[in-house]
Amino acid sequence: MQRREFMTLLGSGAAAWPLAAQAQQSSGRIYRVGCLFGFSRAISSTAITAFEDVLRSRGYRVGENVIIESRFADGKLEQLPALAADLVNLGVDVIVTGSNPIVVAAMKATTTIPIVMTNVFDPVGAGLVASLARPGGNVTGVTGDTGHEIWGKRLELLKETLPNLSRVGILWNPDFRSSRVRMVSTEEAARALGLTLVPVNTPGPDALEQAFAIAMSEQVQAFVLLADSVLFGYRNQIAEMAVRNRLPGTSDAIEFAEAGFLFAYGTRFRDLARQSAVFVDKILKGAKAVDLPVEQPTKFALEINMKTAKALGLEIPPSLLTRADEVIE
Repeated sequence: MQRREFMTLLGSGAAAWPLAAQAQQSSGRIYRVGCLFGFSRAISSTAITAFEDVLRSRGYRVGENVIIESRFADGKLEQLPALAADLVNLGVDVIVTGSNPIVVAAMKATTTIPIVMTNVFDPVGAGLVASLARPGGNVTGVTGDTGHEIWGKRLELLKETLPNLSRVGILWNPDFRSSRVRMVSTEEAARALGLTLVPVNTPGPDALEQAFAIAMSEQVQAFVLLADSVLFGYRNQIAEMAVRNRLPGTSDAIEFAEAGFLFAYGTRFRDLARQSAVFVDKILKGAKAVDLPVEQPTKFALEINMKTAKALGLEIPPSLLTRADEVIE
């Protein structure tokens, strides 16, 4: 049940513009856009559709005057360097990437082809750009977070849902630098809320069963997932395990609530994909990545999965329901 639109995109009014004025493309020019994904085509399909829809609204004809070259790592991040190199060898006009490791792979493959980030965390601290306002180099795009304080907000929402909450499991992959930074932020927020965090290493799908076994043995009452380029692709399996173990869970992207987490507070990956398409349009029209400031979400959505709440025997506080942007019945 949609409550209100929580994300403002630069391209929100694009469909109303005359297509000829939007495109402003040289006659007969065919652009090639490289898209580098950490997941499979099936998992990435929603983002692909959203991305292509915005290009069409701006006058591009996918498959005609713009060719999209997509490469998928299928959750095997070690394949990213070769896939990025393949796109560079094709001579694409721009490369669209996802989270931090995907951006890094593209940056190592080229210093000249523009790179548009779609869902990164702390791009300045991670060394992806010099600053948000002046990114420098050939990288710009969209972040999926606004900074460290947002992880404390998710803990606050958990505590509001579970007033007796004291022990929270943190499923995370320490191999991801961005996850290490987010872990520090989450620990600081937990201390301020009087919560005890129980870190549980979860480097990939093969570790999920053990991760939940550890969480249960540590008597956690709920968990937060620090999502990454691998775990996002296994959100359905994680949600199923959470319900099976009667553990309320939350994470950053709204897609986690749609998969079966109790709730999610953050952005929608498909919205970030739409926003990245606006960057691609500007670059194809002649803009330089160095001149395009990196953008952050200005607002976040709260999505609550009532099916999961009922399966866990939880009653969501009315105060939380009234603030939700979407409730899955």
